Amino acid sequence: MHIGITQFSTGYTIRIDDLAREAEDRGFESLFVPEHTHIPTSRRSPWPGGSELPEEYKHTIDPFVGLACAAASTKNLRIGTAIALLTERDPIVLAKECATLDLLSGGRFELGIGAGWNAEEMENHGTTFRDRFKVMCDRAKAIKTIWREEEPEYHGPFVDFDPIWSSPKPVQKPNPPVLLGGETRYSLERVVDFCEGWMPRTRAFKNAKAEMARLEEFADKAGRDTGTIRTSVFGATGDPEALDAYREAGVFRALVTIPPKGRDEVLPLLDKHAKLL
Repeated sequence: MHIGITQFSTGYTIRIDDLAREAEDRGFESLFVPEHTHIPTSRRSPWPGGSELPEEYKHTIDPFVGLACAAASTKNLRIGTAIALLTERDPIVLAKECATLDLLSGGRFELGIGAGWNAEEMENHGTTFRDRFKVMCDRAKAIKTIWREEEPEYHGPFVDFDPIWSSPKPVQKPNPPVLLGGETRYSLERVVDFCEGWMPRTRAFKNAKAEMARLEEFADKAGRDTGTIRTSVFGATGDPEALDAYREAGVFRALVTIPPKGRDEVLPLLDKHAKLL
């Protein structure tokens, strides 16, 4: 099982390129970062994690610009989003951004996706809350079509375009892995429908064997080989027993959370977690 890290990268945390170098030097497999284009001040939508929204949600750097810096500073570290909000992204533009990042990184990029929880945030981008999952799926399928075909065209309920030219194409064939966040039955149906990976959160993955059995059940129903689906558990604490359980259950990757702190506080944590490798 691979062990990577994830952090809310901001203007006041350790620089993402610095974090990437230090993580690679210690043997971590990957670095994944989240995104919020902005946080509406209305705060109408409650944060799913509790009553108070953590400050770092207001300050996240753009993940694709940040990951480009991380890629330029490393040689082997895999990079990805955990998660990118497709409800807030133009799919034609995002397809080119991801393909460019995959090309320039030498095929190290992975696209973690989700629909988001903040209704006001996605509404500012033209997506209604009730349509968020339909929009996410439609845009993801359009992006994969653009990556794979020389003259792609796509006609869906939310994305519609006649044949286009869009280059560069990703280095990874047929496309960079697309990982879907979420743990509901609907999430698993989407994973086996069009994704290469599943990205459940740690708090919903307490019984690793049972959760991996759920994935296998949905894959079997869809006629999908679970060997083609890599599970990356998001938000691991670094607890050795939990990591052992993930490994025994067949989890591909655990992403250990690094707090949004500066270099002096982060490096000792990387040293601590590196002992798990």
